Amino acid sequence: MSRPFTYALSSLALAGAIGLAGCVAMADEAGVMPAKAQQTVDMLAERGLKDEIGLKFVEDLTTNIGPRLAGSEAEARARDWAVAELTSLGFDNVRIEAFTIPYWSRVKERAYVVGPAAQPLIITALGGSPSTPAGGIEANIVRFTSLKNLSAAPASSVAGKIVFIDEPMTRTQDGSGYGMAVRKRGGCAGVAAEKGASACLIRSVGTQHHRMPHTGGMSREGPLGALPAAALSPPDADQLTRLLTRGPVKVNLSLTVESAESVPSGNVIAEVTGSSRADEIVLISCHLDSWDLGTGALDDGAGCGIVVGAAKLIDALPGKPERTVRVVLYGSEEIGLFGGKAYAKQHAGELDKHVLAAESDFGAGPVWRFQTRFGDGAMAYRDAMLDALAPLGISPGDNMARGGPDVSMLPALGVPVVTPGQDGSDYFDYHHTPDDTFDKIDPEMFRQNVATYAVFAYLAADMGWDFRKADVEGE
Repeated sequence: MSRPFTYALSSLALAGAIGLAGCVAMADEAGVMPAKAQQTVDMLAERGLKDEIGLKFVEDLTTNIGPRLAGSEAEARARDWAVAELTSLGFDNVRIEAFTIPYWSRVKERAYVVGPAAQPLIITALGGSPSTPAGGIEANIVRFTSLKNLSAAPASSVAGKIVFIDEPMTRTQDGSGYGMAVRKRGGCAGVAAEKGASACLIRSVGTQHHRMPHTGGMSREGPLGALPAAALSPPDADQLTRLLTRGPVKVNLSLTVESAESVPSGNVIAEVTGSSRADEIVLISCHLDSWDLGTGALDDGAGCGIVVGAAKLIDALPGKPERTVRVVLYGSEEIGLFGGKAYAKQHAGELDKHVLAAESDFGAGPVWRFQTRFGDGAMAYRDAMLDALAPLGISPGDNMARGGPDVSMLPALGVPVVTPGQDGSDYFDYHHTPDDTFDKIDPEMFRQNVATYAVFAYLAADMGWDFRKADVEGE
């Protein structure tokens, strides 16, 4: 469903916005924006709501490259494609910063009930699962309603069996239901292995009820996890539960995977070079890799289009902002935040120059809330940002932002972050499924995101605000 967004621009603001970027637009200590800065913000918001560059970036990425499994040849092609695209758009200092990761990919996957109720089950292997032996693993099912209940079970009730964790996920606007539900995906195999189980099945971590499983990474050391593990589609999880009410159920699970200890990956970086404070960085980001079932449109092609589109709007202003706006397309996020960790390590010496960071990695729903993590003395700057974003339909959030997955380690290193919270009510219907495709992006909602990122990134880059500021003036 399309949702309208409007941004009021006075004729004076629109006429006066041209030629304003790059001028010294320092806000006063109360966080009030000068009129010239307000005019530029208004123009960026209006142009963001008409974005074509960001949306085309997602369309081309998901069409020309398709799925981009971490460490794969497709992810490498995506990096090269992104470098060429960002260079053609006129960004500065476009480059790849390389690192290595453990590699995993699925080859074959199959599961079926054996015995009198013989029937197939729709599954997908979890990232990092080892292969089963030739012919698969055939064993009785033991069902639990949560990872906690599995952890509390005696080993004698689990040994030799295929563990099945049947825990549904709660649909929420902010995605908070994911944190609880995803624990079983990461932990099932490890806990089950300690109790002598032979394999692990989970109800897919998602909110849709179609016969379409959700993949995702499991906890692992190196390229492989503790036991073969797969996710059942929600209807198949229901079917397995119904069968178990009728008596013991035996399942054959067969998985074939490929893995390697170390393969190349990397982050793609591009910049809008600042003027008087070019060594200070405003970082806006996404992740370039995706799972292999869909084409990675919502997760996270949309995020990449949003930050590229926003940065290009700032780059297209008549002058440059004071600070540099850095766009980072992180690699290999899906399998363990490898891109974010590599960036934090490779840029450790300049993190004190990172004035603000954010990542778009929650689809393309409209931004409805704006969270921050600023010093106590920077609340006036937060309020000024919120005032600028309010016409886009955005409400204040708390001051406990994490910034997004790949930047989530930066607050502990002293970097202020913001989280433009998107409406994710239906995000987990598509997340990590074959249905994560370009047609699921609503252009109008997407463009509201572009406008949001353009507004706050410009303010962070051109106002000279210190978001680390610890003390309130006069205290």
